[in-house]
Amino acid sequence: MYKVFVNDIPIILSTEKIIGKQYKTIPIKTVKIKKLIKKLYKGEQLYINLYHPKEEKLLKHLRKKLKLVIAGGGLVYNDKKEILFIHRNGRWDLPKGKIEKKEGIEECALREVEEETGVKGLTIKRPLEITYHVFKRNGKFRLKETFWYEMHTSSTEALVPQTKEGIKKAKWLNFEKAQKALDKSYENIKLIFPSTYLVKHPNDRVA
Repeated sequence: MYKVFVNDIPIILSTEKIIGKQYKTIPIKTVKIKKLIKKLYKGEQLYINLYHPKEEKLLKHLRKKLKLVIAGGGLVYNDKKEILFIHRNGRWDLPKGKIEKKEGIEECALREVEEETGVKGLTIKRPLEITYHVFKRNGKFRLKETFWYEMHTSSTEALVPQTKEGIKKAKWLNFEKAQKALDKSYENIKLIFPSTYLVKHPNDRVA
């Protein structure tokens, strides 16, 4: 099963025809994906299950229907166990960005995290989730497939948000503040975090 987010609403891709009474099941091979996405954007449709009996066919068919953009990003810890967040478009997010030609995905993830935050001395510890979401660019819908990595740095240098990319802040947040930031983040970003971070602490503020 996969989740593909459209404005924080997940489209489920599964090998099961029935996943819940509220879900409408559509064969992924025949779905008119752009029409469906428009309904999701307008809030006219909420529970969608795109079905195919073979799991390996689910993403294959979706990639045929939407242009694919591959990206890499990082869940970055420092020596204090704080997590590196960015703030853009009124929401807290994790640094990530599109892969360049002849670039490996790990190289992309490291480069994008450094460019968006100014952080130094990054190392990759392990791969995390791959997330999927739909966005609109130049009037056309795109599917972004983001490869996430757990990273670490011991650097204490000041962070520098990449303002030309619309990033207002780059901040290290402790456990409690990271939980609060996730309340004002994106649903696909929450998939990257350990479950302990998804417990709400409404009285803790994030600057």
